[in-house]
Amino acid sequence: MKKLNQLIDTNCDIEVTGIKINSKEIEPGNLFVCTDMGTLDRHQFIDDAIERGASAVIVKKDVGKKSVPIIKVDNPNDLLPILCSKFYDEPENKLTMIGVTGTDGKTSVATMIQTLLGNSNCGYIGTNGYSCSKFNKDTNNTTPDSDKLYGYFDEFVNAGCKYCSMEVCSEALMRGRVKNIKYDVSILTNITSEHLNIHGTLENYINDKCKLFSQTKESGFCILNRDDEHFEKAKSSSRGKVLTYGKDMDNDLYFKDIKLFPGRNLFTIVYKGNEYKIDSPMAGLFNVYNLSAALLTLFALGYKFEDIEDRIKLLKVSGRLELIDEGQDFYVMVDYAHTPNGITKLLEYVKLLPIKRSIVVIGQAGERDPYKRKDVGKIVADGSDIAIFTYEDPRSEDPKDIIEMMIEKIKDYKNYEIVIDRSEAIKRAIDIARPGDMVMVLGKGNETYEKLKDKVIYFNDIEEVKKHIRNRLGIMNK
Repeated sequence: MKKLNQLIDTNCDIEVTGIKINSKEIEPGNLFVCTDMGTLDRHQFIDDAIERGASAVIVKKDVGKKSVPIIKVDNPNDLLPILCSKFYDEPENKLTMIGVTGTDGKTSVATMIQTLLGNSNCGYIGTNGYSCSKFNKDTNNTTPDSDKLYGYFDEFVNAGCKYCSMEVCSEALMRGRVKNIKYDVSILTNITSEHLNIHGTLENYINDKCKLFSQTKESGFCILNRDDEHFEKAKSSSRGKVLTYGKDMDNDLYFKDIKLFPGRNLFTIVYKGNEYKIDSPMAGLFNVYNLSAALLTLFALGYKFEDIEDRIKLLKVSGRLELIDEGQDFYVMVDYAHTPNGITKLLEYVKLLPIKRSIVVIGQAGERDPYKRKDVGKIVADGSDIAIFTYEDPRSEDPKDIIEMMIEKIKDYKNYEIVIDRSEAIKRAIDIARPGDMVMVLGKGNETYEKLKDKVIYFNDIEEVKKHIRNRLGIMNK
C-alpha cells in the first residue's frame, strides 16, 4: 500500500490499496483513474467506482463534489504509468526489459527468449498471458494497460526474475501504455499492413511501432530484421545500438543452409565469424527469422552459444504451428496466423511438406481491421485446396457480414464453404480429411475464449480439434 501523497502531489494522505481504470474491478481503497481511450471515457463510471470502494479519483474534467477526494490533472493517460510505477516501487527498473514488436512473430520471439533465458530467470507477457516458473496466468490484452502491467512486473520481481520478455503491440505504443519504460533490448520482427482501423493509416501504424526503438536505452540494443522493408525507418528511430539479423552476410547475425521439415528446422547461423548449427523444433522459414532474433538478443545480453544451446530443443510456443496427434491418419495444425502476411508465410511453408490436400478453417475478428478481410479470404482460397470460413471473435458484428467480406474476391471459386459456427467448422474439416491431408485451424492459436455480441464464452481451438478427432476415430472404430 501507499499513501496518495506518495503517488501524486496532494495534501491527501489516505491509503491507496491499488490502482484501477476499470470501475468493475475496483476493490476497497483503490485509486480510480479516469483514462480516456477515445471510444471510452471513464469519467462516466466515477459513481460506480466510488460505490465499489474507491478511496480517491483522478480526473481530467470537472465532475463536481464527490464523497471521496477528486484530483484533477492535465492528462490521466500520461499520469497512469507514473502512478503505477511508484505504487509498485518501480519494478521495471529491477528487471532487464526486453520488448518485441512487429505485425507477426511477437509471441514466438518473446516466448523463445523466455525459454532461452529460463522461465525461472525471465517472465513473459503477451498474447499467451503472463508467466514465469512460479505462475502462468491469463491477460485481457497482448500488452495490458498500465494498471495491470506494472503489477505483473512486480510479480516477476517477487518471483526472482531478472528479465522480462514482453510483446509490445502497436496499440499499446499508440496509447502510451509503455510510454515510461526504457527498454534494455527492443526487437523488430516485421511490419506489414495491419490494424488500420485503429491507426488510420499505414504510416501511423509504422510510426507507432517504431516508438519502441526510440524508448530503448542508449546503452541498450535495437535488434532489427534487415530483410523487412521498413528496416530503415526502425533504424532511424533507434536510440540503442543497432544489431541486425537476416539472410545476407552483412548482418550482425545471418543464417544459411536452411532445411525445413514438418515440426523441425535445420540451419546455420553465423555470428562474429563463428558458425553454429541449429536444430530447432520451431518449423517454417518465419521461425528461422524468429529464432535468429531471439539468439541475437541473447548474444547482445552477453550469453555465449554454449550457454543456451541445450535450451533450443525445449522451444515451444503454444498455439503456434501446434501439431495435434490423436492417432489419426492425417495432419492437423492449430496456429495463431491471422494477418495476410502471417497466413501467406504459413501456407507457403505447408506447401513444402509431403501432404496431399490442405484444408483451412479461418475467420476474421469483428470490430478489427475490416480492410484485410477480402485479402485474407483470397489468400486462403488461393493457397489451400479447401477453405472453410467461420466466425472468430465477431463481437458486435454479424459473422455473416464478416464472412461476406472475406469471400468478396472469390465468389466464383469452387473450393470454399461457409460454416458459421466455429466448432462445427472444425468438425467439418476433420470429417472431410483424408489420409495424408493437412487440416489447419487458424486465427486463435491457444486462446481460450470467443467474444460474441453479448458475451464472452470459453472456446479453445486445440480442445475442439482433439474432441472432433476423437469423435471421428470413435465412429471409425465401430
